[in-house]
Amino acid sequence: MALDYFQVDAFSDRPFAGNPAIVYQLESWLSSAQMQRIANEHNLAETAFVVPQPGGWQIRWFTPSTEVPLCGHATLAAAHVLRTVGGITDTTLLFDSAKGPLPVSFDEGRLWLDMAIDPLREEGVSLAVQRALKVEVVDVLSGNDLLVVLESEEAVRACRPDMDALAQLGWPGVNITARGVDHDFVSRCFAPRLGIPEDPVTGSAHRALAPYWASRLSKNNLHARQVSTRGGELWCRVQGARVLIGGYATLVAHGRLLMPLN
Repeated sequence: MALDYFQVDAFSDRPFAGNPAIVYQLESWLSSAQMQRIANEHNLAETAFVVPQPGGWQIRWFTPSTEVPLCGHATLAAAHVLRTVGGITDTTLLFDSAKGPLPVSFDEGRLWLDMAIDPLREEGVSLAVQRALKVEVVDVLSGNDLLVVLESEEAVRACRPDMDALAQLGWPGVNITARGVDHDFVSRCFAPRLGIPEDPVTGSAHRALAPYWASRLSKNNLHARQVSTRGGELWCRVQGARVLIGGYATLVAHGRLLMPLN
């Protein structure tokens, strides 16, 4: 069996930045074990598989080690592939996922993911979090992931966490954030429990980051940067219980999987 795949740098308008994702457009689902082996072979943060259905597409995402219920950057990458390679001209694409519908629209030259806000609750600063991050912590909140507020952009950039200690905190991901110098806010995302020490750009994390900073800064339109080594730009619009997460995407590679899948 031969399957074509596409590699997209999401949340970047140029190659070799943003967050790389592999996209497979299938006619029908492979087994979960087959898709997991393919994701492990590519060894990127996410490999997305999409299958057509009436009115849109089903989508699933795999890290090198596990299937995940939600991934923003690989959804943006899949929409970019369908639009630029698949010839889809619809202004809005609808993906059906384990977390429900994920519309992606096209406006202002960007792709916009429409996602439900991830509500946050106070956790309080703990010694375990401070020791894992090895940096002074201002506040700790939790939703789907742990959100840790630091004192400055410089502190976010300089953070060198203990990955084993982060994994032992028990959260799928740990996002650190601070008010930005040239952006409304900056962040980084660590997910060692999912086999991803640091994710270059994390769309889904902004379901919590954007409303948090919208409340802090009293503004609903925000410009953010994830300050990983690769880095990525995100535009966020908080609209009630939803957040639109916008960014660019760049197709960087096209290949064919030739290995047998059984």
